[in-house]
Amino acid sequence: MTSEPGESPLFSVVSGHPGAEDLAALTAVLVARLASRQRAVAAQAAARTTRSAWLDRAALTRAPLRPGPGAWRRSGLPA
Repeated sequence: MTSEPGESPLFSVVSGHPGAEDLAALTAVLVARLASRQRAVAAQAAARTTRSAWLDRAALTRAPLRPGPGAWRRSGLPA
């Protein structure tokens, strides 16, 4: 089975005499399997590039406190 003349076959039958339906089913399974593997590899690459919020050191720092009226109250409020 070749996609274009002159190219090497994607796969070949070494035993038996499968029909056109059998080869189409095999091709569909191989394409679906390849697509799922590519999605898994892409998901792993995306997981490596995203960082957890727990690792973000900048989130642990807070804005400097400003002295003045209500400073004690503001010190306990989220930034």
